[in-house]
Amino acid sequence: MDAAQQEATARARELQRNWYGEPLGALFRKLIDDLGLNQARLAAVLGLSAPMLSQLMSGQRAKIGNPAVVQRVQLLQELAAQVADGSVSAAEATERMEEIKKSQGGSVLNNTTQTTSGSGAPTVKRVVREIQSLLRSVAAAGDIIDAADSLAQTHPELAEFLRVYGAGRTSDAVAHYQSHQN
Repeated sequence: MDAAQQEATARARELQRNWYGEPLGALFRKLIDDLGLNQARLAAVLGLSAPMLSQLMSGQRAKIGNPAVVQRVQLLQELAAQVADGSVSAAEATERMEEIKKSQGGSVLNNTTQTTSGSGAPTVKRVVREIQSLLRSVAAAGDIIDAADSLAQTHPELAEFLRVYGAGRTSDAVAHYQSHQN
């Protein structure tokens, strides 16, 4: 790989980190490990071709263009967390993956399965990820920052929201949310 290709890959991975919270290679490897999949099976569940999944993982391509695929990634992340905490068995996970594979997307904020806290309310991280996914499905992080800059004079609270939730990292947005709850 020459220097230009390495630079393009590094740029794509940084964009992925901004859009999805981490490079897609790391995110997809976690799903593969946590759910006992291989790349071909993950691609099939997500509704991507195996070459497209490989390009996203390697940083040759930065963005998932289809919001329904982004939603399937979120659903698989939730499922992996449920398998890890023992609330979903391996057999149930296989059935759920088939349901996820068949899902057509829809509103990112109206998923039928939600990670919840002990009180039954969605977790802060879940809500933050939903907001990020919604914003990132319609604009790149740079575009969100540009919009925040445009709004800064007239709506500073909205500008801050866009910067933290739309273009920031999940952990920063969760910390921001929690600091404003006190």
